[in-house]
Amino acid sequence: MSGLLPDPARIDPIEAHVAELAAVLRGTDRAKTRMLAELREGLLDAATELAPGRGPDDAAAREAVRLFGSVAELAPGFQHELTIVQARHTAGRILLLAPLLLPCWYVLAGAGPTAHRLPYAAQVLLAHLGGTAAATALAAAAFLAATGPLARRLATPDRLPTVVAWTGTTAAVALALSAFTLTIASLLTASWPLCALAGAVAIVFHAKIAASARACRECARLPATA
Repeated sequence: MSGLLPDPARIDPIEAHVAELAAVLRGTDRAKTRMLAELREGLLDAATELAPGRGPDDAAAREAVRLFGSVAELAPGFQHELTIVQARHTAGRILLLAPLLLPCWYVLAGAGPTAHRLPYAAQVLLAHLGGTAAATALAAAAFLAATGPLARRLATPDRLPTVVAWTGTTAAVALALSAFTLTIASLLTASWPLCALAGAVAIVFHAKIAASARACRECARLPATA
């Protein structure tokens, strides 16, 4: 059985280093893959320069890894960038999805014949939930602005990704309550097909924002540099 085990001497030090770093990082797949690819390319270039004339070998690769830093040294900086990317992704989802049901809520609450309108209690609840969704969208827009071109002049506060995560959770809860309200209201109004459709859309949006907010919260909990 021992003959089936990989020879430690044949393990590529660069690939092992990149794989070890990948195992401790959390973030969007696209950003994580891009960052690790850039690290791998930098390590290969360094190993080539350290072994002129003979091409990169294991000794040069190990030296390149040593010069770049250990996983413990690299991970916080990489995680900080991945956390910002994940937070921007979450903020983008909030900004895109949270306000989309507002026109539908408006139509269901006040337009059309009286028989097709939602019960008054449902109108009041949806109005408050709509205001909450709008507020989370504004907060998401502010975060995107703070981490865009403005970030070149001002440092991003450490707690801001956590704030974005909880903003996403708030938006997701508002959408879930909206879906529940619309589902119940569909039993009490003649416009039940539109209510049911709006409720289905709300629950889909809830799932997308909630998943992104959860990933953002997990990233924000990991150690990161400022």
